[in-house]
Amino acid sequence: MSTEKTVIQEFYISGMHCAACVVRVEKVLLGVGGVVSAQVSLATETALVGSIQGVLDSMDIYNAVTENGYGIKIDKGSNEIENVLQEKQRQRDLRSDVLMKKFWVGLLLSIPVLIIGKISWLPGLSDLDPVIHRRLWALSAVLTIPIIGYVGGQFFVGAGKALKQRTANMDTLVALGTGAAWGYSFLAVILPSYFPEGTAIPFFEATAVVITLVVLGQYLETKARSKTSRTIEFLMDLRPLRATVIIDEEETSVLASQIEKGMSVLVRPGQKIPVDGYIIEGLTSVDESMITGEGLSRMKEVGDKVIGGTTNIDGVIRFCADSVGEQMVLSRILELVRKAQASKPSIQRSVDIVAGYFVPTVMIISVLTFTAWYNFGPEAALNYGVVAAVSVLVIACPCALGLATPFSVMIALGKASERGLLIRNGDVIESACKIDTVIIDKTGTLTQGYPVVAAIMPSDNVSEEDLLRLASSVEIGSEHLLGKAIVKAASERGIQSSKATEFNAIPGLGVSAKIEGSMVRVGTLDFLTDSGMSFTQKVQQIDEVAEIEQTPVLVSTNNEYLGAFMIFDPVRAGSKEVIDRLRDMDVRVIMLTGDHKRTANAVAKEVGITDVRARMLPEDKVANVRRLQEEGRIVAMVGDGINDAAALSQADIGIAMGDASDVALESADVVLVSQSLKGVAELRDISRLAVKNIRQNLFGAFIYNALGIPVAAGVLYPIFGILLSPVIAGAAMAFSSLTVVTNANRLHSSIARELANQWIGSSE
Repeated sequence: MSTEKTVIQEFYISGMHCAACVVRVEKVLLGVGGVVSAQVSLATETALVGSIQGVLDSMDIYNAVTENGYGIKIDKGSNEIENVLQEKQRQRDLRSDVLMKKFWVGLLLSIPVLIIGKISWLPGLSDLDPVIHRRLWALSAVLTIPIIGYVGGQFFVGAGKALKQRTANMDTLVALGTGAAWGYSFLAVILPSYFPEGTAIPFFEATAVVITLVVLGQYLETKARSKTSRTIEFLMDLRPLRATVIIDEEETSVLASQIEKGMSVLVRPGQKIPVDGYIIEGLTSVDESMITGEGLSRMKEVGDKVIGGTTNIDGVIRFCADSVGEQMVLSRILELVRKAQASKPSIQRSVDIVAGYFVPTVMIISVLTFTAWYNFGPEAALNYGVVAAVSVLVIACPCALGLATPFSVMIALGKASERGLLIRNGDVIESACKIDTVIIDKTGTLTQGYPVVAAIMPSDNVSEEDLLRLASSVEIGSEHLLGKAIVKAASERGIQSSKATEFNAIPGLGVSAKIEGSMVRVGTLDFLTDSGMSFTQKVQQIDEVAEIEQTPVLVSTNNEYLGAFMIFDPVRAGSKEVIDRLRDMDVRVIMLTGDHKRTANAVAKEVGITDVRARMLPEDKVANVRRLQEEGRIVAMVGDGINDAAALSQADIGIAMGDASDVALESADVVLVSQSLKGVAELRDISRLAVKNIRQNLFGAFIYNALGIPVAAGVLYPIFGILLSPVIAGAAMAFSSLTVVTNANRLHSSIARELANQWIGSSE
């Protein structure tokens, strides 16, 4: 097995205009030595490049991209998040300003060109002297030169670069169409005698208006794009610029970015918390809705964690900075959202393959169109042929194909993050709507995850203090929530733990360690008896005396039974409503837990789950997930512990609670920062709406091209006498991309409205 580590780098790519550009840049990147994967997004204008650690030189990437006619502005490493986003917005604003200036220049020059082109339509000018008419056409030729050179210069430069690399893109279509129209018109003006009679009719207005309209479309598209990234900008704005730190018991105002781990930070009511940390003084309530999506504030006291970007409501607190910079929860959310938006769902990869053949196909259709008109057209066939061929080139829109999916995915990911759902990649958005089975762990998932010791039951000749000391000494090295409850109970009594060695955790069963020379085991009855502990009458009575929703945790030393703890973990608020909502969606819900059956059944009854499987080891959970998948089901697994990690990885979509273990978080596709199971149902709703929006976009893009290209070629002319003008074709092309982006932006309101209605309905 290879031990080589793959590193993902992110780059900002400029100069991409359509899906064909995306395909080209990906091929270029994959051709660089050391690159093992490349995902390019037109919507975010980024490239995620995977390479073997220590093999790839970033200059190789830079050279390969620039040699192929594209720009590469900045290496978007996670250390540069703020600079990256500011640079990206600056580039976008700059492009918007330039495009708007070009549009106004094009508009001012196009108006007289359009009037001259249609001058025969004006009253009293239908019989204009041919000499004057030709001079006016010559003026049009002159006026269109700055339109070609300045307003539309980028199309011709881009087409030239593509030609150099033996490829074609949207620039190629625009440059070929408008260039051919201008060239034909220019020759018709200066060499009319070389044209068949009646065909020396120029149409400079096609070149002028098409270029101007395409530039306008790009400007509107660029402005619309900025709306899709507003979630990231909103998250960035959560961080305060300045903060108050306590140095030598004196308050000092510093930049929030200057706060270091271990500093003491003071936050007053109404102020935003600048970094993550733990409260060391004070009591307050904190509004965490912008991070978790939950509307209710949370009480915070000494020892509780606070998250940077949240708002302190009513108390003065001091806290010790713990996670700063890129380690902050907010920074990690930003990084996850950014990378997820730059990732490419499978449906987009399929579209990109189609787009790779799109431009060459359009060029072939254009040539065939000209040939057909020239050979079989009516009088002035040459003129008709050129008009139709140009219309085919300028009406085709690979941009719409390239933008149909990524914009919808970007917005869906953004709305998900606003609801406290962190999604690692775009494929989740595409597949979550297909979920028909949800498997839910009990402890820390259906329950609140803050279990408490309800009863301490020491054996004969063992004190409660000794039982707590030994058990907490072992459990202090465990991440399991039941173990944390024991450690907390010991701490509240002021019991000091003993030094433990040879610590070992068996997921789903228990933990063991050597303390003062004795092997102490804490866990399930099966764990202790399988290790050699005798099954006494006292042990047998444990299950009988436990309350219905309590979980027994047993303790032994050197295989001698010492006692047990009864641990209670309340059900999370709203869990029953979520289960009901999933059932309304025709989703099968199953509880898998390592707990004993009686406790599991009690919790299941309270939340409305009928399919319960208890005493599940990690491998049993994986086997259950795999069995359901073999039945053809799309399975989502929701869990929080180390014992859930394998099942989270096996499931089609793994969902981890926000306070889950690090292993579970790394194994999951989705993280519920809100720690609310509402996120499971909301994920499915967001996916359903996003996929519907994507299908609308793709349908519109494909139908537009499927109908527009034949109409531009002249299929309606033999029956209805309709031949599309290049001006109309250019306008249609310019606004097709805008239509896709506008439709994608509808997701902002449709997702918010749908989720609000669903939970209002479920609470009635």
